[in-house]
Amino acid sequence: MTAQLIDGKAVAKTIEAEVAQEIARLGFSPGLVAVRVGNDPASEVYVRSKAKKARELGLHGDELILPKSTSEADLLAHIGHLNGDDAVDGILVQLPLPGQIDPRKVIDAIDPAKDVDGFHPVNVGKLHLGRPTLAPCTPAGVIRLIESTGAAIAGSNAVVIGRSDIVGKPMAALLLQRHATVTIAHSRTRDLAAAVRNADIVVAAVGRPLLVTREMVMPGAVVIDVGMNRLNPGDADRVAHDEEKSRLLAKNGTVLVGDVDFCRVREVAGWITPVPGGVGPMTIAILMRNTVTAAEWRRR
Repeated sequence: MTAQLIDGKAVAKTIEAEVAQEIARLGFSPGLVAVRVGNDPASEVYVRSKAKKARELGLHGDELILPKSTSEADLLAHIGHLNGDDAVDGILVQLPLPGQIDPRKVIDAIDPAKDVDGFHPVNVGKLHLGRPTLAPCTPAGVIRLIESTGAAIAGSNAVVIGRSDIVGKPMAALLLQRHATVTIAHSRTRDLAAAVRNADIVVAAVGRPLLVTREMVMPGAVVIDVGMNRLNPGDADRVAHDEEKSRLLAKNGTVLVGDVDFCRVREVAGWITPVPGGVGPMTIAILMRNTVTAAEWRRR
C-alpha cells in the first residue's frame, strides 16, 4: 500500500480561484497590508510573496516596511493608523519581531475585524466557542487538505502533535467543530506512539524532523505534515533510507524535511502531504480567503 499524495499546490489554486470569483462579486478590491519590522531575509521573501499574491488575485496588497530599530510605541501607532483606514480590510504583522517589541501587545492592538491571521484573543475565543471568525491560516488550510481527500472528519479519531497557539490549539478546535474526537499530543505526552497509533487523522506540527515513524501510523490514516525542518550534511544518516531527500542533500548541502518520515510513512498511510508542496501553499491561499471574508463582514 502506498499513500496517495495530497497536492497542496492544487488545492491552493482552487481556493485562489474562489477568492478571485468572490472579489469579482464584491465589485471592489479588498485591502491587505503586511507589516514587516527589520530586514530578516526569510520574512522579507514571505511578506513580499503575500503582497504579490494579493495583487495577482485582485486584492490591493501593500507592504509596510519599518526599520529594525522601530520602537514598540511607533509600531503600535502604525497599527492604530491601519485600524482606522477604511481602505484596509486585513492587517498582518510578520513574526518574529525585534526584541524591543512585545508581539502580544501588537497582536492585541490589531482590530479583530481586520485580524486576517486569526491571532487576536477575540478571534481565538470565537474559534473555541465555535462561532464564525477569522481562523488562523495554517490550521484552516489543513482542514481544506483533509476535506480534499474525501475522508470523513466527523466521528474520526484525530491526533494533533503540537500545542502552539498558531497551529496546534486552533487545529484541535477546528477538528472538534467538525465532530472529530481530538487528542493533543506534545513534548510531555508519555507514549506518543500509542497516542498516534489509533488515529484516523494525524496532524504533525511540532517542529521535530522525522518524528512520526511508520510504526506509529495506522494503516490508511490521513497524515498531514505541517513541519518545516532543514537538515545539513551532518544529518545524512537520518535520510539515508530516503533516496530523494538524500540526493537533494548531497546536491544542495541542505534539505527540507517535515515532522513525518515521509518515505516510510507513505508505505502505510492512506493519504499524506509532502514537504515541501503540501501545507505550505495553503497558508497564503487561506490568508487571501480571510482578507476577502473580513472585507465582506466589515461592510455588512
